[in-house]
Order: sequence, then structure tokens, then C-alpha cells
Amino acid sequence: MSVTTSSATVLSGHYGFAEIHKLPDVNHHLLVSTKSFNPEATICTFSAKEIHPLPSRYTVQVNETQHIILLPEFLQYINHSCNPNTFFNTTTMELIALRAIAPGDEFTFFYPSTEWFMAETFACNCGDHGCVGIIKGAKELATDVLNRYRLTDFIQRKLNERND
Repeated sequence: MSVTTSSATVLSGHYGFAEIHKLPDVNHHLLVSTKSFNPEATICTFSAKEIHPLPSRYTVQVNETQHIILLPEFLQYINHSCNPNTFFNTTTMELIALRAIAPGDEFTFFYPSTEWFMAETFACNCGDHGCVGIIKGAKELATDVLNRYRLTDFIQRKLNERND
């Protein structure tokens, strides 16, 4: 999804591939690509700045008891979409392009692809025709919905256990 950057304030650039933008009149940040990526390309690697036992709105779940604050920290500005263009592979610790990404595109990911249970649910406003509506952890979503997405190894394992 390409964003209108003419009205956004560019706060900072990172690693030569992204900028943090702040939308006017709201406290909403997003991470915007400054270069092109092909499908399946590794955009960057990441690690854990901190590890927490419980989820928060700023963590990514890597296993049953570990929820990480991302490093580099600017990755926290990758927002949710029901039609995501990136995937956090928590096994290889790589951010992967799911489809072609062009300069000016906002980086997005499907939150339940990494979260079994979310600390905060919210109404999605992505506008995609396949929008899930209320975004919850994968535990609370139907299997047929989850099967439309690439899921982390942890979430796929939990889904398989639930369906056995």
C-alpha cells in the first residue's frame, strides 16, 4: 500500500531502506520503504532488544513464553494489515517481503501471524476486501482465516495442536 507522504512528516531514515513517517493531526507512525524489494527477499534481520513473559502492543511473540521488543527498534512502526506485504520470520529472525514492495509503500504485517494471544484487540481499518474485522490473536481466529496467511513456526505449531 503506497502512502501519501506529501502530508506526512518524515521523522527519520533507517538502514538505507526505510523511513518513519508521522501522519499529520494524529499520533500515528508508519514505516515506509525507500527502496524496492522482490517477493521473498530478506528486508533485514532483527533480534530481541528485550524479552518479556507476556505480550504487549509493542512485542512480537517468538514462543510460548517469550515476547520480544524488536531490535532494530524502528521495526515497531510496521503496522497491521489483512493484506500484509511483510512477514516476521521468528525462526530465522528475518523480515521477509511477501510480495513486491516499491519505494513509498508502507511496510505492513498480519499481527496474528506472530501472536497466539494479543494483549489488545482492535478493529481493523485496512480496507482490504478480505479484512478480518476485529484483530485478535491467532488462538481466537478460525483456521480457514489463518490458512490465508504465512504464519510463524510457533503459530503454525499451535494451530496444528488445536486442530489435532
